[in-house]
Amino acid sequence: MFDFFRFFGKEESSSKNIAKERLKLVLIHDRANVSPKFLDIIKGDIIKVISDYLEFDVDEIDIRITKVQNGESDYSSALVANIPIKKMKKIGKNSG
Repeated sequence: MFDFFRFFGKEESSSKNIAKERLKLVLIHDRANVSPKFLDIIKGDIIKVISDYLEFDVDEIDIRITKVQNGESDYSSALVANIPIKKMKKIGKNSG
């Protein structure tokens, strides 16, 4: 028999983790003084540059600001781009 309470409990936990991750991103973006509009501009620029070289699904691109540890207690912001590549485009000898 299917356990509905267990099923919904897992969903609640999953939603909780998603909300927690989103809150972390909001806090990191706020601390780095980066607006969502700024990230959209960066994403657009990255798409323009790499579209000559790669085929990818624009909807699958994930660009965010995150915190990285540089030492024991030293942290800084980092731009992280996750771009699933479908295939590389062939580049002619005379280009670039």
